[in-house]
Amino acid sequence: MIERTIEVERMEHVISVFGSFDRNLSIIESELGVKVLDRENKIHICGEEESVMLAEKAINGLLTLAARGENIDAQSVRYILKLVSEGKESKINELASDVVCITAKGKPVKAKTLGQKTYCDAIANNTITLGIGPAGTGKTYLAVAAAVAAFRAEEVNRIILTRPAVEAGERLGFLPGDLQSKVHPYLRPLYDALFDMLGADTYQKYLERGNIEVAPLAYMRGRTLDDSFIILDEAQNTSREQMKMFLTRIGFGSKVVITGDITQIDLPEDKVSGLKIAMKVLDGIEDISICHLTGADVVRHRLVQRIIEAYEVYDKKNPPEPIKKAGAYKRKKQ
Repeated sequence: MIERTIEVERMEHVISVFGSFDRNLSIIESELGVKVLDRENKIHICGEEESVMLAEKAINGLLTLAARGENIDAQSVRYILKLVSEGKESKINELASDVVCITAKGKPVKAKTLGQKTYCDAIANNTITLGIGPAGTGKTYLAVAAAVAAFRAEEVNRIILTRPAVEAGERLGFLPGDLQSKVHPYLRPLYDALFDMLGADTYQKYLERGNIEVAPLAYMRGRTLDDSFIILDEAQNTSREQMKMFLTRIGFGSKVVITGDITQIDLPEDKVSGLKIAMKVLDGIEDISICHLTGADVVRHRLVQRIIEAYEVYDKKNPPEPIKKAGAYKRKKQ
């Protein structure tokens, strides 16, 4: 048993790190098996040597974030503990360093994980960025935030959001209402992110002016998109032909973000995902970045992260059977 002491300049940082009713502190103590106390502007950590050293690094990292005014919640604590356990405590300073965008309510949008930080940097520094990862990693939300930031800075004239409407087979003519009414259910996640960034009134104003366009992927055919920030969401549900069509729509002064989760493909079994092919075809091309987000980057309920990890383990143990070509059959033994 050893004891380490951390001197603290401002007690409000300690309060932020410990959390309401010491909830964050309870996570640190239970995860590492240590006892943490604060007395006279000092934090005392007691326990086994290795655990105490990890706790000291984690608390110092959290104090650094608190000093920057970051909100410390249970998710932040668990992520910092994970970084420390992997020997990546030096990376903590990279978190929350840059603001991607300010929402309509004045809330700063920042990368919450190292994977998200890499993704945001890739969007800023490349013309085309592919964000590949499971649900809850912030792929779409951060892409929309980057698009709104570019639009506000007058780097682009339009924001174009598109998504393959697989459930409707891209055949939306039989649905009632105008185009917006037909595609609204399929593009809801994009609308939600835009409402958060711009507010409903501002969004409606830009939509009427043509500065914002939300449409199914099929409506992109035959167009050239100049001076636009284009987001293709749920790209795992594109066909090879659709993905090629989309990529060749890019005009001068435009930036493209393609997001998708290759573990959630809704295409018929005999079709290959256009995103999977694009990942191979575009790999290594200058000004194109392919970012892979993982379960560690999930920013939803912690159960979501555990569910994703459980499925990853299951899929490794039970790989999907190869797709049989139409007309193929096995000859019966006589």
